[in-house]
Amino acid sequence: MEKKEFNFENSITRLDEIVKLLEDSKTPLDESLKLFEEGISLVRKCELKLKDVEQKATKILENGSISDFEAKE
Repeated sequence: MEKKEFNFENSITRLDEIVKLLEDSKTPLDESLKLFEEGISLVRKCELKLKDVEQKATKILENGSISDFEAKE
């Protein structure tokens, strides 16, 4: 099974869909729980991505380049 590459923008779109489904009183409880679990997972991945981008932006501001930072990864 091939692992899909994480996409921040798609994750934000999916989170928006999940919120709408969770706000819908017609969504069954079991499905709501699965959606909530998926949402939490996406939020955590987004937080990690944002932290990574923030670190790279900080390096750019400090050094004018991220080449040193990328070499360490």
